Amino acid sequence: MTMDSAPARHTGQGGTGPAGGSAFAPPPPVARRSTTAIHPPRGPRTGQARAAARPQRIRRGDGVLPLLAADALAAVLTATALPGPALPAAAVLPAAAVLAALHAQAGLYRPRLAPSALRDLPALAGRSAALWCAAAAVAAAVDPHRALAWSALLTAVCLQTVLVCAGRGFAHQLRRRTARRRPDSALVVGPGAGAAAVAAALHGRPEYGLRPVGLADTPAGDGEPQPVRPGALPVLVTHEDVRRAVIQNSVRHAVFTRPAEADERTASLVRLFHDHGCRLWLADPAGTAKITGMRLPHPADQLWGYAVQPLLPRPSRPLERWVKRGIDGLLAALALVAAAPVMAVCAVAVRVWDGPGVIFRQERVGLYGRPFTLLKFRTLRADEHEAATRWTVAGDRRMSPVGSFLRKSSLDELPQLWNVVRGDMSLVGPRPERPFFVAKFSSIHPGYEARHRMPVGITGLAQINGLRGDTSIEDRARFDNHYIDTWSLWQDLWILARTAASFFRFRLGGS
Repeated sequence: MTMDSAPARHTGQGGTGPAGGSAFAPPPPVARRSTTAIHPPRGPRTGQARAAARPQRIRRGDGVLPLLAADALAAVLTATALPGPALPAAAVLPAAAVLAALHAQAGLYRPRLAPSALRDLPALAGRSAALWCAAAAVAAAVDPHRALAWSALLTAVCLQTVLVCAGRGFAHQLRRRTARRRPDSALVVGPGAGAAAVAAALHGRPEYGLRPVGLADTPAGDGEPQPVRPGALPVLVTHEDVRRAVIQNSVRHAVFTRPAEADERTASLVRLFHDHGCRLWLADPAGTAKITGMRLPHPADQLWGYAVQPLLPRPSRPLERWVKRGIDGLLAALALVAAAPVMAVCAVAVRVWDGPGVIFRQERVGLYGRPFTLLKFRTLRADEHEAATRWTVAGDRRMSPVGSFLRKSSLDELPQLWNVVRGDMSLVGPRPERPFFVAKFSSIHPGYEARHRMPVGITGLAQINGLRGDTSIEDRARFDNHYIDTWSLWQDLWILARTAASFFRFRLGGS
């Protein structure tokens, strides 16, 4: 078990100023810094702004289902149109599934702003040929009477290629028409003129289906935000500005004009957009890929001449998350039973030495920013309620020897096993903090708020690396975000083993 976090030292660069924004009117291709409040855009989806914390799925689904339907229909029509006993009826649907798998492997279902069936023709023809050559080989091996002649094989490849191209072209046309009628709100993220140019391209070309509602300004090479021209498109400077804009305007897409690893602020915005269910894109307004001769991944995409590609996040792996929750509940319940005698002794000691009120309750911030009541054994005398804005109580004169022992041994954390059973917490995750300090640290360290993507825990990667007590908040946030980005069940078991090895070691400090 570990002690609660304690910050006092802030080693990183902080945010600047209070949150603010501007009203989102239909945006022209220029930008301005504004001081009025952010309001949702008028329209049929005004009342559908998402909750501040929980991420949502993208509504349109990026047109994957129509493409899958077009591919499957082309495979079925080709199989049924061939003369003679080409394929048994039972093999038609598996052939369609294999075709979909081949297209997925080639990235032909990835989201694109400007998809084109003709541009994908070589890839589609090659996979059609692979499918039918394999089908002909299998049919000849199973039943020589079903062997395809070369003319029938060539006809199948050509027919399927034409049908797939036609079906995909129709699906792309429907997508463009839908995008024009119901564009999604988007934020353009980047410094200076590059972001403004991308926003102008989106504003002038509605077929891309993205309506820019603001610019999230990030530092350029000198670390300072770049000046922008006066206009009507608001510029969001602080992390809180961007978060509020995403929520209040139901932002579905974020277009970055520089890589996520360019600086810490850009990386933190990538996490923020991903956590709110936004589709992420990386544009190239400077033409870096063309200048350096870099080869863009297939299928290539563009935004009015700017090279663009989707930023694909790490899969969320919902099955493993459910397994994690099941393991948490089972192990916490077993630990409660095993630790019951120890907890009884601790409760009696607190009651005898410090008086009534054995359990201490305090509001903490959990998954997606939801508050919950954290349980601990009380370590201060009953005449004092630990303040929600006081950082640490280490060395407090009202802490009895029993309370000091519980804190040094981390035994005061044992009641949090009940929080795990209830689902408020996990065994492993970022340590929960009080709302006052969450708001404070989120404004100072852009990556701090991203810690709430994962259920909070009793122990974590930061804690087993010695980041407890009065240590750097920036370091803790970095370790916590690294844990979330590289999360696996094995890593959880490893952290639990490291924690168990040091459970009864006395530790100085704590909150």
